[in-house]
Amino acid sequence: MGGFESFVALLDTQPVYVVTAATDAGQRAGCLVGFAGQCSIRPPRFTVWLSKVNHTYAVAMHSPVLVVHLLPQRHDLAELFGGRSGDAVDKFAAIGWQPGPSGVPVLTDALAWFAGRVLDRVDWGDHVGFLLDPFVTRTTTGRCPLRLGDVTDIDAGHPA
Repeated sequence: MGGFESFVALLDTQPVYVVTAATDAGQRAGCLVGFAGQCSIRPPRFTVWLSKVNHTYAVAMHSPVLVVHLLPQRHDLAELFGGRSGDAVDKFAAIGWQPGPSGVPVLTDALAWFAGRVLDRVDWGDHVGFLLDPFVTRTTTGRCPLRLGDVTDIDAGHPA
């Protein structure tokens, strides 16, 4: 491993997220996301990048709101949302969730989550960045969320 990959390998303290989306037609989706972060303080803004080949991307393109979740130290949740494709599996049938803002699923086992209005979508190559304006936030604990280094063994439901 050399070059940029060796630099990125040192970033394993970054949390992973589950991002969920829903359409007005009732379609819902969610996926494990490693590319995300706060991008502005005033006003508060957060960006998540979704792979164009991911089922959640197709749903998120028609969702006015996305919900970004921090996961507890539960590999099974990361495996469900990162290792299975919503093209073939209803991920929400296997877990606890409730409808959140704009009907977007909120995972009941999340450590924390926020809902953000989609302000913009920008093509960044094989991923599209969704610029979010957070408007509802819930936190349940100060425990450490699941991190990128905790999920490197998951085979993706779709190639990046």
